[in-house]
Amino acid sequence: MDGAVVGVVLVVVAVLLVLRSGMKVVNQVERGVVFRLGKAQPDFRRPGITFLVPFVDRMRKVNVQVVTMPVPTQEGITKDNVSVKVDAVVYFRVTDPVRAAIEVQDYVFAVGQVAQSSLRSIIGKSDLDDLLTDRERLHEGLALMIDSPAAEWGIHIDRVEIKDVQLPESLKRSMSRQAEAERERRARVITADGEFQAAQQLANASRIMSETPEAMQLRLLQTVVEVAAEKNSTLVMPFPVELLRYFERATKRLDQEVEKNERELDGPDGSAALKAGIEQIAAVADTFGPAGELTAPREPAAEPPAPVERP
Repeated sequence: MDGAVVGVVLVVVAVLLVLRSGMKVVNQVERGVVFRLGKAQPDFRRPGITFLVPFVDRMRKVNVQVVTMPVPTQEGITKDNVSVKVDAVVYFRVTDPVRAAIEVQDYVFAVGQVAQSSLRSIIGKSDLDDLLTDRERLHEGLALMIDSPAAEWGIHIDRVEIKDVQLPESLKRSMSRQAEAERERRARVITADGEFQAAQQLANASRIMSETPEAMQLRLLQTVVEVAAEKNSTLVMPFPVELLRYFERATKRLDQEVEKNERELDGPDGSAALKAGIEQIAAVADTFGPAGELTAPREPAAEPPAPVERP
């Protein structure tokens, strides 16, 4: 009786051990691919407790989290013959655990090799300016190049980004000089544009002041007030404003008379006007003396004869 009980207990324990060996736990971030007698089952095991047939089934767990894989620095020559070194980073995840387990031996290593070759290829197809400025388009093209073979392995490429572009030192110095020259050109253009606008405004102001002389006087008085505001300045005005204004009006009248006389002399009656002017001058001269005295030169007076000495 005791021997039978012990045998039953041993059988139960053995059964429990066998069942325990067939019970597996799949984590939330994993998926289980079951191989039954070496043949992969089409359905993968989801997170939780799963049971396998002891000594028949074997399960391989595949992580479905996003994998962040840095791409080593790749050296290449761009389309415009510039030697650069570029490194990148790839974000991918497994979408089909069964294909990832049976289609490729090591999908992480495979994606890394495809990323390196694709990065070298994209360097040779791009210009240096595109690598430095138009990276979004390069990211999309690089992701498409890597995703094309990875899709057959049950892997989806989420994103590919170029981290750094290392340039030769000589090219860095050339770009620095170019940027400095460009900034200098912009500064000169801005300064010249400011001078041009200031000259236009000064020309407009001078035109307005020439049409209204009072504006010039007001501007002069305003300048006097601004100079007088400084306690350490002495302002000396040798001519009053009214005297300057008189000179200005007299100059204008004189210019008008000269222009009028020139027009009369250049006209058809110029000779008559010239003759009338000469007669007027002669009439004025007659008031002071005979006209002959003014026009004819006077002969020098005769010298008195020398005295004769008598013996």
